[in-house]
Amino acid sequence: MKKFNIRKVLDGLKEVSSSTPSVQVGPQENHLIQETLQSEHFQLCKTVRHGFPYQPSAMAFDPVQKILAIGSQSGALRLFGRPGVECYCQHESGAAVIQLQFLINEVKLWVVCGLCVSCRFPSLHWSHSNSNTCPPPLSFCRITYCHLPFQSKWLYIGTERGNIHIVNVESFMLSGYVIMWNKAIELSSKAHPGPVVHISDNPIDEGKLIIGFESGIVVLWDLKSKKADYRYTYDEAIHSVAWHHEGKQFICSHSDGTLTIWNIRGQGKPIQTITPHGKQPKDGKKPEPCKPILKVEYKTTRNGDPFIILSGGLSYDTVGRRPCLTVMHGKSTAVLEMDYPIVDFLTLCETPYPNDFQEPYAVVVLLEKDLVVIDLAQNGYPIFENPYPLTIHESPVTCCEYFADCPVDLIPALYSVGSRQKRQGYSKKEWPISGGNWGQGTQNHTDFISIIIIMLQVLYKLKTAKVFDRNRSKEDKGSADASDEDPFAIQIMAWCPESRMLCVAGVSANVIIYRFSKLEVTTEVLQLLEVRLQYELNDTESPDGGGGGEQTSALTTPGASPQTSGPPSHPSTSSNNSDGGNIPCLKVRSTPLKQSPGYQVDLVVQLVWVSGEPPQQITSLALNSSYGLVVFGNSNGLAVVDYVQKTVVLNLGTVELYGSNDPYQRQPRSPRKTRQPSGAKMSRKLSLPTELKPDLDHRDNSFSRSRSSSVTSIDKEAREAVSSFHFCETFARKGDCALTHCLHVGTSLGTVLALAITLPPAGEQRQLQPVIMTPTGMLVRLKGSILRMAVLDSTGSQLPPAHEPWFEPNVTADGEEREKVRKRRPVSVSPSTSQDLSESQYAVVCSEKQAKVIALPSQVCIYKHSITETSFILRADVVQMSQGVCLACFCANGHIMTLSLPGLRPLMDVNYLPLTDMRIARTFCFTNLGQAMYLCSPTEIQRITYSQDTLTNMLPCCVIVLELPVCLFQEMLGELFTPVETPEAPNRGFFKGLFGGGAQSLDREELFGEITAGKASRSLAQHIPGPGGIEGMKGAASGVVGDLARARIALDERGQKLGELDERTAAMMASADSFSKHAHEMMLKCKDKKWYQF
Repeated sequence: MKKFNIRKVLDGLKEVSSSTPSVQVGPQENHLIQETLQSEHFQLCKTVRHGFPYQPSAMAFDPVQKILAIGSQSGALRLFGRPGVECYCQHESGAAVIQLQFLINEVKLWVVCGLCVSCRFPSLHWSHSNSNTCPPPLSFCRITYCHLPFQSKWLYIGTERGNIHIVNVESFMLSGYVIMWNKAIELSSKAHPGPVVHISDNPIDEGKLIIGFESGIVVLWDLKSKKADYRYTYDEAIHSVAWHHEGKQFICSHSDGTLTIWNIRGQGKPIQTITPHGKQPKDGKKPEPCKPILKVEYKTTRNGDPFIILSGGLSYDTVGRRPCLTVMHGKSTAVLEMDYPIVDFLTLCETPYPNDFQEPYAVVVLLEKDLVVIDLAQNGYPIFENPYPLTIHESPVTCCEYFADCPVDLIPALYSVGSRQKRQGYSKKEWPISGGNWGQGTQNHTDFISIIIIMLQVLYKLKTAKVFDRNRSKEDKGSADASDEDPFAIQIMAWCPESRMLCVAGVSANVIIYRFSKLEVTTEVLQLLEVRLQYELNDTESPDGGGGGEQTSALTTPGASPQTSGPPSHPSTSSNNSDGGNIPCLKVRSTPLKQSPGYQVDLVVQLVWVSGEPPQQITSLALNSSYGLVVFGNSNGLAVVDYVQKTVVLNLGTVELYGSNDPYQRQPRSPRKTRQPSGAKMSRKLSLPTELKPDLDHRDNSFSRSRSSSVTSIDKEAREAVSSFHFCETFARKGDCALTHCLHVGTSLGTVLALAITLPPAGEQRQLQPVIMTPTGMLVRLKGSILRMAVLDSTGSQLPPAHEPWFEPNVTADGEEREKVRKRRPVSVSPSTSQDLSESQYAVVCSEKQAKVIALPSQVCIYKHSITETSFILRADVVQMSQGVCLACFCANGHIMTLSLPGLRPLMDVNYLPLTDMRIARTFCFTNLGQAMYLCSPTEIQRITYSQDTLTNMLPCCVIVLELPVCLFQEMLGELFTPVETPEAPNRGFFKGLFGGGAQSLDREELFGEITAGKASRSLAQHIPGPGGIEGMKGAASGVVGDLARARIALDERGQKLGELDERTAAMMASADSFSKHAHEMMLKCKDKKWYQF
């Protein structure tokens, strides 16, 4: 019999427990809570992307559907219709989009990405009309230009080598017809003409193709005779070519800032040379060269002069001038300056036919960071007001907060005050990009797209820089580092939607408290508090000493009573300048401030220099409207401000919160020289609260939350930064039987400390009596910095912090009426606390490494879960789902996890987004109902959901065109492409039809087909397999919908084959009938003849 070894069993259990995070359950006989959330309630999925496309590179417009498409350098594609109609997809190659081509009014879009060209159906179904599958991309040598004639299925592709290939857009097969560069130029040039920069057919003769080469050669190619009719040569390189609608003239833009206009039959010299921005010498010499004209468009009107619209071409002596778009109409020339460099522009016209008067009415200008639409029909060329949420990057985004289930009256209130902020001078016409419908979708979409319609609308903008004086001395400007962040940048925000109170912390160690008002006021002097928050350790100081170097300075305006209340051992002292300190980093404006309706400044709090040391940046911030308190902390300690009385309530170093029970051995700081504040400057490097080091294995409890570079490594060992706050009504001390107003403080060393709050009675006494806060000791310790805290009741439901309802602060009301409005909402309390002092609350604490659930008031840890060992958590939130409450975490290794509460059972763990950018870590945030968001680029917001209920309430679609399965909000269905009749072709007229002066058509099928042109060489291009083809469709489709889609495609293919077989059978029957007929005739003819007559 084999001997049993208990040691091996124990070692095996130890290895299992150390390799995977596990839930450790403590004594829980009295903590049996029925948890309703299960793993099947979670599923991660992207929902919608908002904002301006990052690094745009190309643009296209469908004049019939009125849909705008924008491609980016990362292969992303955004489509815009009427306000609220947007669509996003990602090209599988990830290569930069260099050109886009719509198949006008055919629900197809061609994407040119450097080395490949692919067809995209911007719908959620692969099949449309007669096309059963989305063909795989076609790979060439480097593509430089593409052209797709209107209502044609043959695409012209120009390459870097100077050759032109032709592709069938339905079968995606390459034609054997090739225009070689040497055949096109023949002896007109001894050198290679360069890449193809332009291809277009003559508006009135589809058989004539104009080809522009980079070197300056333009060729008019006859497609039928396969030779060049005319060649036009210019000394300067060509950037673009545009036709006159009559097909007799064309215009070229060149690298020296000139425009040349040519007759198609005059190949010697251009009939006109224009330098729009060049100085014309009086002696008749050639104008001075200007910057290249990158693009030109030539548009005609029936009742006026044509429009010549161009980008670039400015004179070289205009140093520092912003990029411009030039509109030449008749004798007038308008130069429209842009805020950012121009990427591309398109002229919107009334007709899609190139051989008719275009009648331009607007110009869409794609800038590097904006989209501008100019009205050509009004004098002065005003711009249209952009309805899309494309301005979130107006200044760099530094932090984000996401709120769900806001009060019903909040959004209308913000909209009402935000609508008054709109600028004047916009065009009075409607937004011209008006394709698609929203709110009218149905489930039976076969040919047209169903898209997500989740509008993001800018409601209100608030500029915090108005609070401060922007005037800086010359010395300050000279000594400022060019790489420093904006001193007015926002670092942290705290917002109470119910009371509409807003608190903002800036990188310059300042906190601004705002109240919401619907009335305009003028504030003569801003309320100001200056706080000395400096933490010093020495050999003789004890943790419960008399405050040490902690000083509080309150400078208030008349009407404010500077009072500081707190423990007797931490009194507030008046300000003094004997140590050369008390200088803030920014100077608050001293002139009257006119504050429009909306958020208005109520109080400004600034940290000041102390003993020559700059203040440390604020690392945590919290607001409670019911208590009237704002608390903020940094690496030195924390300060509590009563914004009702405009005074500092508490100012403590972190070590003083422990009292005599400090578990850490604090080392004295090394002596350093006293630094004099020079212009109150400080390091403004904006970074994460947690330093993201490459080697995550060494991140234990070593931690620094200071965002100032003035903190040395010695300071990091001794300092304990305040990392998070949470206001609640709970049991302040162990064994308490009554609920108390509390503030929980989380630190960078994983400690949670509690402070009891004593509030004066509401009403007039709240204005006069002080608020008292008393540290009550340590609640729990965790591994890693504390990120999030929350309190649950006895049933496991989250207890939200108390708040007061909003009231109009600028209306003088009677005391009784004001008192009714300002009554605090009662806090929901767990069942009676007289039941043998059973645990009636649970505190949830999450750090960078683990999570714990503490029973209150016994302060016993009943659940513990190690979330990660090799990485660390960046963001954690306790969120309310439809079935219950859970803990959502975003880890630095890209995992998004959810844990049940209070049991801390793992419910979801998805490797979603590896942390590749600090921006993602800084802006990622969760909210209730299973929603989250982050900045996926400096200009775009990505929203995701991890709730299965959200996905269940959406309509699943079989396959999206590119990247992800997409689900749609049923109540917000919309259509991107709608059935629209193509406008009728222009009337040729009797005489033009009689004498051949109208447009001449071309049978491209006969010319480019395999019968005439032959097969193309396999070495020219190849199909790229991938998710864009049928195999990708098979892999992406799933479930019953996918099976139905595949069955439908197979049925269509079978029907097509049966149809072809039927046609062949009919042809054979007709041939047999004809043969029988001819045989019978021959028999009758030869029936009566003798043998010698043959």
